[in-house]
Amino acid sequence: PFQFTAPRVTHVTKQWYQRRVRGDVGMLKRQAAKVVSSEHHITQNGDEMDVNVVATGQKGKHQQYTVGNNFTETEVNGEEAEVSTEWDGDTIKETHKTKSLTYTLIRELQDNDTMVLHLESPKGTKAKRIYKRM
Repeated sequence: PFQFTAPRVTHVTKQWYQRRVRGDVGMLKRQAAKVVSSEHHITQNGDEMDVNVVATGQKGKHQQYTVGNNFTETEVNGEEAEVSTEWDGDTIKETHKTKSLTYTLIRELQDNDTMVLHLESPKGTKAKRIYKRM
């Protein structure tokens, strides 16, 4: 099985910076994002995924799923989400749906030492987190 464990390296996209300058992202959320860090411990065996997220400043999470199937998880805001997963080329696309929102998360392994996590909200806000293997 393939294993990937890495902490996040902060990367700011142009769109995120423009929204921040315009004030679309609240001050409290920006301050919180500065102090939250996470590590992703991922083990893949074919389509079987085991993802353990260890985070500071918030509750971590553990996911075990088969790509192509759905699973349920509790989001950070406490809502239950139905999560659908699928391969999109060499990336894994997760669509999280709760009563109040739907967002997309894409895990992209750029090389054996770099994973990029792309997030997109319904309002069009995009985030990109880069994780480097230690």
